[in-house]
Amino acid sequence: MRSAGSSAPDSTAASAAPLTSTTVCAEPTSTTAAAVDLVRRGLAVFPLPAGGRRPARGGWHSRCLTEPSRIRAVWREGDNIGVGCRASRVVGLDLDVEGHGQGVLAALATRVGEDWPDTLTVRTPSGGLHLYFRVPGDCAIASVSGGRTAIGPGIDVRGPGLRSGGYLIGPGSAVNGMPYAITRDVPILELSGWIAERLTVLPA
Repeated sequence: MRSAGSSAPDSTAASAAPLTSTTVCAEPTSTTAAAVDLVRRGLAVFPLPAGGRRPARGGWHSRCLTEPSRIRAVWREGDNIGVGCRASRVVGLDLDVEGHGQGVLAALATRVGEDWPDTLTVRTPSGGLHLYFRVPGDCAIASVSGGRTAIGPGIDVRGPGLRSGGYLIGPGSAVNGMPYAITRDVPILELSGWIAERLTVLPA
């Protein structure tokens, strides 16, 4: 809910809309620098093939890196960046364009009286959004595609799961020459209850 000291507009509908940065932040000049930037935000990263979305081989979850010095030593410049959800302790919401995911989440927020989540946000090459949320280390939220959650259609989930979990393609990556870029450069928000209660938790 909006706090008493918030400077957000009074209209709930206006607040339940995607947020963008009010200042232009310099993008990292290389994928190595972008990977280091993500690690400094508390995320764990691994390399994806240049221009690709899928790992070149299995076991990517065991190759997640969390130290800038290690990234500088082993990263192959030009590789895309994967963000491991379990190693990073994050859940990602993938708001698809074709399924109108942004409108679905905005409508849900308005319906339950909540603001649009003010968290680290990345625009995808298709114009969709990735929203990042912090979760506890024992979180077992599942990755789900096809809008098959109670949040609604047009929204995929990438979660930590029970073992390896899912992953997101990180900002600084590019597919078909189109970038993944940060559009809301703020700290990663703790996953809100109104979202968490609509996600699938795997049984232990």
